[in-house]
Amino acid sequence: MDIKILRMGHRPQRDQRITTHVGLVGRAFGANGLFLTSSDEKIKKSIDDVSSRFGGDFEVKVGVSWRSVLKNWSGLIVHLTMYGERLVDKSSELKSIDQDILVVVGAEKVPGRVYELADLNISVTNQPHSEIAALAVLLDRIYDGKQLKKHFDGQVKVVPSENDKKVKYLD
Repeated sequence: MDIKILRMGHRPQRDQRITTHVGLVGRAFGANGLFLTSSDEKIKKSIDDVSSRFGGDFEVKVGVSWRSVLKNWSGLIVHLTMYGERLVDKSSELKSIDQDILVVVGAEKVPGRVYELADLNISVTNQPHSEIAALAVLLDRIYDGKQLKKHFDGQVKVVPSENDKKVKYLD
């Protein structure tokens, strides 16, 4: 199963760091790629740099049409929204999915059409919250924590340590 993220509504002056973190959290928590509706190449460069140093296959495409991505997606479309059905009520359903998943993460108001095109409109909580946190919780529920043990074969390895920062640099 592949999981990709569609980031909608990125505003370069305001959302660069947030959108970068959507990609980095997606990568670290088991997603395979990011579609970005903005043409902000800095986001792609930043995430590609992390992937090249720390390892893993995570593809970033910028300047995509959200309508086109949603229309052409052949798997399940999950829209993260605080107005959706509660994740706690859908967790077992999400764990049993055996098809590719597209997770839609908005930055600003998402067009109503997205709600219609999504197979599931999921809310981590019905309170205002961070889309980064919502993405992490959703991916953790889908993978049931297994993605946190994923091995990344990069040049930089963080060595878990109780008291120190330990990093190995591989050639």
